[in-house]
Formats: sequence, structure tokens, C-alpha cells
Amino acid sequence: QVQLVESGGGLVQAGGSLRLSCAASGSIFSINAMGWYRQAPGEQRELVAIKTTSGSTNYADSVKGRFTISRDNAKNTMYLQMNSLKPEDTAVYYCSLIQNVARYWGKGTLVTVSS
Repeated sequence: QVQLVESGGGLVQAGGSLRLSCAASGSIFSINAMGWYRQAPGEQRELVAIKTTSGSTNYADSVKGRFTISRDNAKNTMYLQMNSLKPEDTAVYYCSLIQNVARYWGKGTLVTVSS
């Protein structure tokens, strides 16, 4: 099993920044990709950013140029640097890891952006 723990969420004013972290532990042996998703109240969960082990990175159009995903493979930790935050970025942010054919999720961390 793989455990994912997110941290770094909180309340920030519009235009501010936050850095989310996701620490992975457990039976980690062949990660295919790690990514961030978010779910706003009443909305479906959506992809924010994903980074594959081969090096490719994809961002949602709504966050391009503002968010940056990164990974520290030695620490099995992933980050999401969020700049120029907007009220519409308010959501629970989830860390996800794909290993072979299995996908794992963290419990999420709440990001609230006030106007």
C-alpha cells in the first residue's frame, strides 16, 4: 500500500502564494506519475498538474503560468507552488500517485483564496 499526506493548505488573499507538499510512503517501487487534483464545492474533481517519471508535465489551462509542480524523487515528495492565487482556485487539493496500474489518493488539503 501507498500512503499520501498533503500539507501546506490554508487561507490566503487573492494574489498571494502557497506551496503544497505531498509526502509518499509505503510500498513505493515504480512510480509512473504524481499529480495534483482539486475539487471545489459542488464541482467535479479536476486535474491541476501532473508530472510523469519520464519527465513530461501537464497543467490545466487555468493554472498555466501560475502553478509549478515539482518532485523530489529522493524524498518521494511532490510539491505544488501556487502563485497569483485567485478566488476560483479555492478547493480541496488532492495528491495522486500512479504506480503500475494502481492509483492512490491523499485525503486532501483545503486552499481558500479570499478576494
